[in-house]
Amino acid sequence: MTPTEEEIGQYIAKAGQKAWEVPGLDAGTAHREIKTVGIIGAGTMGGGIAMNFATAGYQVKIVETTQEALDRGLKVVRGNYQRSADKGRFPQDEVEARMNRFDGRLELADLAECDLVIEAVFEDMGLKRKIFTELDRVMKKGAILATNTSALDINEIAGMTQRPEDVIGLHFFSPANVMKLLEIVRAKHTADDVVATCMALAKDINKIATLVGVCPGFVGNRMLFQRQKQANKLLQQGLMPWDVDAALNAFGFKMGPFQMSDLAGLDIGWSKGATTDNPIRDALCEMDRRGQKTQAGFYDYDENRKPIPSEVTAGIIREITGAEPSTMSEEEIIEICIYPMINEGVKILEENKAQRPSDIDVVWLNGYGWPADKGGPMFYGDMVGADAVLTRMVELGAEDDEFAPAELLRKLAADGGKFTQIDTGGLKV
Repeated sequence: MTPTEEEIGQYIAKAGQKAWEVPGLDAGTAHREIKTVGIIGAGTMGGGIAMNFATAGYQVKIVETTQEALDRGLKVVRGNYQRSADKGRFPQDEVEARMNRFDGRLELADLAECDLVIEAVFEDMGLKRKIFTELDRVMKKGAILATNTSALDINEIAGMTQRPEDVIGLHFFSPANVMKLLEIVRAKHTADDVVATCMALAKDINKIATLVGVCPGFVGNRMLFQRQKQANKLLQQGLMPWDVDAALNAFGFKMGPFQMSDLAGLDIGWSKGATTDNPIRDALCEMDRRGQKTQAGFYDYDENRKPIPSEVTAGIIREITGAEPSTMSEEEIIEICIYPMINEGVKILEENKAQRPSDIDVVWLNGYGWPADKGGPMFYGDMVGADAVLTRMVELGAEDDEFAPAELLRKLAADGGKFTQIDTGGLKV
């Protein structure tokens, strides 16, 4: 039976409330005092993260490697605040009030007295290891050391310090000053008071938090990777990016996988001359088709950034794949792209990397634009039924072991169980 709009709304509201509950964490756990926050990196992520804290009244020290990069980052922050003031979201004098909370610096050691420091440099494990080795050396005792990594092993990062109990993941979503979701990633040795402090802090800076465990991509990106892999496989079968995106748009996503890639930038994790496991992306980047920022990626873009299907891209795809043009129903595209996400969500619960199924839905509703009328991946799994998901995953798993059905999915299908009622004992590190 299809749930009503009211039932879906009630589920989403309850899921959002539950996400704040951390079983096993004593409600009386004392919080560490946070007055000054240090941010490492004044780029898109670092600047956006810093804005959350300055907006909430915190003093923010922000560090860059050069004065030029620091000035550029603070100029972007000021511009963001000014645009909000111009739109009447707050008084003009509030722009200066917020900017006065920023203190730009060029040395990590200048963060020594901060109560919380968040590393927001690009995704390079070597660089993050180096930074945390230095933070361990310079930061005062009791400071919380956080990384904004979106996928890397936080246990490895924490291992660079003599105080892994103080290390936690604070995964903000881009743009960090706008997106509501904050994945708080509890590592193997993260102390209870660090978790409690960060959960409270998330509320203070007006975020919706979910506590998750360490695994590649955590909850949101781990599931996103599965969708992206299947979307890329569809190109190998003769479909075009706009065919796939159109199906996801019809499902309710404002952006499909390839529209999203163009927005983020196709050159993330790519360098000139590189050969990755995505030759189509490599070829586009070599032609300087790197997404919206170059007005060309999978799509061509007009002056209003409207995506237009590209004959250039179509030619590249045909040349690389050798596949004959083909068609597929929107329904089948949805199953191929969405059901693997549900299956991965089940695997995350099997591995105890999420507290509860509804937390997974909170992540996708608030971090990835999952359509509200479908309640989240786990809720949607119940709408279509475990049998339907299993049938498709058996088929996809036969082509690639990575997409083999989760054992718990098989059990749900056999027992007529519900995805939203899965209970594997919560988060375990």
